[in-house]
Amino acid sequence: MRRCLLSIFIAIVSASAVLAEQSYRDIDLPPHLYRQRTPRDSFTQMRADLESGRVAFDTSSEKAFVSSFLARLRVPVSSQMLVFSNTSLQLRLISPRNPRALYFNEEVSVGYVPGGRIEVLSLDPDLGGIFYIFDIPRGGEPVRLERSERCMNCHAAEDTGHVPGMVIKSVVPGPTGGSLTAYRQGLSGHAIPFAQRFGGWHVTGRIAAGSHLGNVIGRLSAGTLTKLPNEPGQSFDLARYPVATSDVLAQLLHEHQAGFVNRVVEAGYRARTDQFIDNGQLSAAHAQELDAQARLLTRYILFADEAPLPPGGAAGDAAFQADFLRNRRATPAGASLKDLDLRTRLFRHRCSYMLYSTVFQGLPAPMKERVYRRLAEALNVATPDAEYAYLASAEKQTIRAILGATLGDLPRDW
Repeated sequence: MRRCLLSIFIAIVSASAVLAEQSYRDIDLPPHLYRQRTPRDSFTQMRADLESGRVAFDTSSEKAFVSSFLARLRVPVSSQMLVFSNTSLQLRLISPRNPRALYFNEEVSVGYVPGGRIEVLSLDPDLGGIFYIFDIPRGGEPVRLERSERCMNCHAAEDTGHVPGMVIKSVVPGPTGGSLTAYRQGLSGHAIPFAQRFGGWHVTGRIAAGSHLGNVIGRLSAGTLTKLPNEPGQSFDLARYPVATSDVLAQLLHEHQAGFVNRVVEAGYRARTDQFIDNGQLSAAHAQELDAQARLLTRYILFADEAPLPPGGAAGDAAFQADFLRNRRATPAGASLKDLDLRTRLFRHRCSYMLYSTVFQGLPAPMKERVYRRLAEALNVATPDAEYAYLASAEKQTIRAILGATLGDLPRDW
């Protein structure tokens, strides 16, 4: 009996030691259990209908299927971005002659490679990115989804803060799509300098020539890299894709969303881990950690470090702009977080519309409460915060009015 009690005691001590050392990056341990839990993201909730055949798609061609699939997910085809560097899962199929297409909204992203498979990244309010891949169905057969483990090699590593998130690569690819040099590694979001963006991507719309790495391939000779133009449609037929654009506005918004998602998912994993370790009562050290995370996240939400647009600003595809604004939430006076600027910066009112997303709304209460409190401090006109001096009083007041009118879970005293 004494030996049994001793064994139990040793086991408890050992478990406590492991628990004390647990990191938010241990995504398969409690409280996260990433691979064991049933996700609650919007795409997973559709899975039964998709695999049962209750949802019909146009399977007359790959292009027709992609368009009908995107329509079912309410992802606009106008969000299309074309990437010709082979920097993703289906790399053997991707090249300047066969770019991969990406489409997105605030909750889900879809990848399509002509001749390949469909990839889906859907955002779960607790777990972050949930990854699926499947073959395009033929002859009316239902979709057969596969939860993709290989995606995690990149989507839960350095680029995402080691939690399931979004990855954007920027490289100068060679003639076959292989990377010759890489930029902005491990970084995501609207602070990335434009000189390091869009490498390996096609870019359509208006943005200053030479201000970015888009529409370029490279050649190495005697250790010297020469950049050559690779305009959209130069090496492939744009008619293979649902639309003929790889819009700059889509690229700008996709970058902002990736940075937002990665920061929010990491903050959520940290908060859940700290609560779990502390049995719901945060230690002083963990409370301080969450305060620091809330400050970083608030800076991102309020575009504190946004890279200015290149001279002349940017202008995107009218169809995509209309699709992006379709779900705008506005005050009675008509102001919205989705109101675009595009002259020197992305938005007129510098506060992220991604506050409405399920990935933010699913944050653990201790983290979300801290972000809301920090936002209130940053937007306070009566006692200005020097950290947010770049926001004029009028802009702060407009942002507060928008949030008050469109966010239903703000604290009462906010």
